[in-house]
Amino acid sequence: MAKTTDSGHLDADKPKRSLFSRTPKADKPKKVKKPGRIKQMVDIFKMTRRHDPMVLWLMLGAFFGLILVSLLVTLLVSPGNWITGLLLGIPLGLLGALLIMSRRAERAAYAQIEGKPGAAGAALSSLKRGWIFDEQPAAVNPRTQDVVFRAIGKPGIILVTEGPSARVKGLVDAERRRLNRILPNVTVTVIETGKGEGQTSIAKVTKKMNKLKGELTKVEVSAVNKRISSMGNKLPIPKGIDPYKARPDRKASRGR
Repeated sequence: MAKTTDSGHLDADKPKRSLFSRTPKADKPKKVKKPGRIKQMVDIFKMTRRHDPMVLWLMLGAFFGLILVSLLVTLLVSPGNWITGLLLGIPLGLLGALLIMSRRAERAAYAQIEGKPGAAGAALSSLKRGWIFDEQPAAVNPRTQDVVFRAIGKPGIILVTEGPSARVKGLVDAERRRLNRILPNVTVTVIETGKGEGQTSIAKVTKKMNKLKGELTKVEVSAVNKRISSMGNKLPIPKGIDPYKARPDRKASRGR
């Protein structure tokens, strides 16, 4: 028999809920799957081929060339045993093709950022262990967008610039004076990025840094970084104000 509610309406139309029935849950957002290793390699190959059409032929040459070499060596050592040559040559060929693609992909990536703001910082971000790199520029010219990035390693302090040599010279000189004042015995090396005379392309910046002669130990590198971090980046003093003649407002300090 149907029950009546307080309002007098029959409750027969309401579905009975079982003790074991579960309340419907809200749909959980689906997790976005990361692309697999093979898809990543395909994407890298496509990107590289757009900027370097020769990469496909170089990879094929390395693949079949290593297989051929493996077959010849195997036949010389054990005539008639060409199957072993294939089993050894195919993995070697794949490895050689992937190595070529990796190097060409790196060049293509650098070619995309060459000449763009922050390119030097992007190049320094690929530094290996032993280097300390600050993602924020050490010095910036807001008007011209010229920047100076700083890295610390066993060769000392490296300043990597972005901008024309004559225009960025002021930033470099100011940063060099600042570093010489707090770390007079540490070598400061300047690397100018670009394609002009005396400049270094983005793709060769880290290679040039790694070829520099080491002068500091691991402990000294850490100490130099702490010393620079403790000083911080001071804001420029407005023109027309002599910091040595400036006097604090004593009334303001007393709250008057």
